Amino acid sequence: MEGGVDPRNWADLFPDALGLIFSNLSLQETLTIVPRVCKSWNHAVLGPYCWQNINILDWSYRTNPDHIDHMLRLLVTRSGGALREITVSGILNDLTFSFLADHARSLQILQIPRCNISDSIVEQVSTKLSAVTFMDLSYCCKIGARALSAIGKSCKSLVRFRRNMHPIDLKERRPQAEEAVAIAATMPQLKHLEMAYNCIDTKSVVEIIESCNKLEFLDVRGCWDVKLDQDWLEKRALTVKVLGPHVVDQFEGHSCSDYSDSDSFYDYESLDDGLWDDDDDDGEDRVGGRLELRFYEEFGESNGNGWL
Repeated sequence: MEGGVDPRNWADLFPDALGLIFSNLSLQETLTIVPRVCKSWNHAVLGPYCWQNINILDWSYRTNPDHIDHMLRLLVTRSGGALREITVSGILNDLTFSFLADHARSLQILQIPRCNISDSIVEQVSTKLSAVTFMDLSYCCKIGARALSAIGKSCKSLVRFRRNMHPIDLKERRPQAEEAVAIAATMPQLKHLEMAYNCIDTKSVVEIIESCNKLEFLDVRGCWDVKLDQDWLEKRALTVKVLGPHVVDQFEGHSCSDYSDSDSFYDYESLDDGLWDDDDDDGEDRVGGRLELRFYEEFGESNGNGWL
């Protein structure tokens, strides 16, 4: 020790402390750079310490959809059953959702907008999501009232639910009054509900407000068939704030239609190739084309990570 300074070795930090620090890095940095620094950092990345909160939303918007399943399985497996959050867009199929549910015993936050899951798989695995308090199923067009009813019956701790839809799909979408009824009947503990651009009517919204006695915020922007009586709303003003149906918001574009030209095979031995949008030389934003609303926004010797 020189000059009274006590040198600190980052390699000696506890793995959970390292995981907290690494959570401030990008997904690419955590998976491809950190493991090469030293054995203890590699150990931290291989274990559950970095993956209790898996938020790969931005990466999932920009990557090839075929990569999302592989990445989720890798990270969820590393979490060792200690998952608290999953935030990702574009889950492709029921098998992936079922895999997530099998590792969800501690899961509290599930945000999976724009996924392609079905009513039947939600009904099958919803009991495994009983600890979830916040769920986002926005832009998931293949599910309906059956899935929402199953979630409401199984997820008794659910207090925040997001079910926003695309304004550009409004004319082609089927009526969603049954979804509103399912929410009113099975989610009485809700405090925060977003249903922007849903095809619902006044009766459905009134039923939700009257059934969800703890509701504090309801977003019905773009629900043009909703006509709430102002006097009635004022009586409820002390308990619930209703936003909409008048729209004052900003569209943000997200798309998975533009990918890298690379056709390299994706496996856990070559994760450096074709997965990261940061490597583009032209500096162009590859995200665009499809409208989506965003609301209210929270190296070791064994080469165990497979990085070449």
